[in-house]
Amino acid sequence: MASAERRAHRDRRRAQHAGFTLIELMIAVVIVAVLMAISLPSYQESLRKGRRSDAKAGLADVANRQEGFMLDRSTYTTDMQELGYTSDPMVSEEGYYTIDAAACATGTIATCYVLTATPVAGGAQDDDTRCTVFTLNSSGAKAATGSGGSSCW
Repeated sequence: MASAERRAHRDRRRAQHAGFTLIELMIAVVIVAVLMAISLPSYQESLRKGRRSDAKAGLADVANRQEGFMLDRSTYTTDMQELGYTSDPMVSEEGYYTIDAAACATGTIATCYVLTATPVAGGAQDDDTRCTVFTLNSSGAKAATGSGGSSCW
């Protein structure tokens, strides 16, 4: 009988120590919240940086089409539809930027062009202040506005 009482006493002690207290759970929640607050801005910046490749790829594609257009017609164009896109300005493949062409400042569209990739208004890249607008011209010069400047390329 004594061993049965000891077993019952031991089972009651285990039951008292099972599970977590409210304080332990609250501490765990606070630790997770602090880790999220630290890592979330870095994660969002990584997403923005990845989306910038959409602008670069779109600009490269338009530049290639411009060069093909020049070979066929001895001039460049500002009309994206003449380059085979469905709209003017064209929307990049992933939809984060619109890309348009204009004549360069020192010449006419027949001799040079400037391509501009601008974030879609209200889109995921609209709040990117580091690399705002990307440009690429017919001589291959790349630039970007925003606090990152030329490091955006």
